Amino acid sequence: MLAASGFVTIALFLVAVLSRRVSVLIALTALPVLVALVTGHGGQLGTLIADGLVTVAPVAIMITFAVLYFSLMVDAGLFDPAVARVLRWAKGDPLKITIGTAVLTLLVALDGDGASTFLITVSALLPIYKRLGMRRLVLAGVICLGAGVMNLVPWGGPTARAMAALDLSAGEVFVPALPAMVAGILWVLVASFLIGRSERKRLGVIELDEIVPAPQPRAGWDRFRFWFNVVLTLALVGVLLAQLMDLEVVFVLAFVVAVIVNRPSWTQQQDLFARHGNNVVLVTTMIFAAGVFTGILNGAGMIEAMARWLVGVIPDGAGGALPVLVAVTSMPLSLVFTPDAYYFGVLPVLAETTTALGGDPAEVATAAILGQMTTGFPLSPLTASTFILVGMSGVDLGAHQRFIFKWAFGTTLVMTAVALVTGAISF
Repeated sequence: MLAASGFVTIALFLVAVLSRRVSVLIALTALPVLVALVTGHGGQLGTLIADGLVTVAPVAIMITFAVLYFSLMVDAGLFDPAVARVLRWAKGDPLKITIGTAVLTLLVALDGDGASTFLITVSALLPIYKRLGMRRLVLAGVICLGAGVMNLVPWGGPTARAMAALDLSAGEVFVPALPAMVAGILWVLVASFLIGRSERKRLGVIELDEIVPAPQPRAGWDRFRFWFNVVLTLALVGVLLAQLMDLEVVFVLAFVVAVIVNRPSWTQQQDLFARHGNNVVLVTTMIFAAGVFTGILNGAGMIEAMARWLVGVIPDGAGGALPVLVAVTSMPLSLVFTPDAYYFGVLPVLAETTTALGGDPAEVATAAILGQMTTGFPLSPLTASTFILVGMSGVDLGAHQRFIFKWAFGTTLVMTAVALVTGAISF
């Protein structure tokens, strides 16, 4: 009964989300509440929801302050010198422009927000692509690759969803994937080199005296704040990698220090919140809604019951291949499932099944972020950021998918292979 109720709940959730008849927020909250009432768990509803909210609270806090921190750094011009240097280095060489596109994307995408990454990179690079006659498909495709890999950061969409859905920490999901992420970054640079070489053969090197004007400092920019932000961000990354503190604590402290130095007045801070608060609210609201969904399904025993049923139908010896299967298939499945549908509907059942088979659910979570970087790989028509990228670049979605899918899937395969070698996932 519980297994059947769980499968019905997830099926209804997927139908509701994929059909776009109701919002993800409503599907994550109202649907499990109705199922809990129907299955006789109405008396426990308050406890189940509260338990679910408590489990996702650290992730929501971390995302809130991470987004605010990196949004503040972008506004403060932390990445402007790197952008200007890369563009001046590239000049009129299509190969260098393509590699520079990848490097800029990898830098800007550190904030974990696909929309802001596309706004910054496309705005900076599209005029140069037009001037040189380079294909806009190359611009959209290379940005897609860079953003996809960088979206593995714990405050990015896939990893945050995986941690929230399975109540896991960044140390359990993200840190084991770091070598694979580095390999993914190297692969993106190799892919951009190969794509750029093709553009150079097509166009040749165009000699331009000054393709990029000298960057103008932003209003309120000063040297002390810039170098302070550089040191603070490097220290932040170092603390994250060394796991000296919980991520939510690190970002709360880093943001408080950064905002005091960069936006000392209340008026300036209000402006910061007004500019970027929308992104924060959208993400954290979804995380808390996911807490309701997983809290009810977990607390009522539905996920465990579904996992037991799956264990009974999986052939002997096949359970050990589940993490690899998740990693390889979740990238193509991004064209079918939205991130919320996959991470909150499918992943918990796969993780519980792995546990029942004697495996580690954290491996399945790591495998999932290696594969389904839907919000980072803007290929799926189910992801809003896809339309931001193709719209700003002026390319057709179908042409974009045909051009870059093989490179994106190659990134997943490279990272999966490295994850297997390093033990982040096992076979």
